[in-house]
Amino acid sequence: MFLPKYPDAPTPPPAHTHTPADPAPTRRSLPSISVDQKTVAAVLVGGVVLTALLAAVAVTAISVAVAAVVLRSLLRDQHRR
Repeated sequence: MFLPKYPDAPTPPPAHTHTPADPAPTRRSLPSISVDQKTVAAVLVGGVVLTALLAAVAVTAISVAVAAVVLRSLLRDQHRR
């Protein structure tokens, strides 16, 4: 009752008889780019420098935020007295 019924001989899919009007477009290959070792080194050094600058900005922002919280708590204590 719950078992699926399979056909005795499956029918093959219909044959594709349509012929395309236009042939398939040919893919153009990309132009080859020669990369020098100096270029790779310059990109790597630039990436390291930019990463170091980003880390310095992040550390500075965190330290300024901590200093602001400390000063705010000190000034709050001064106003309560």
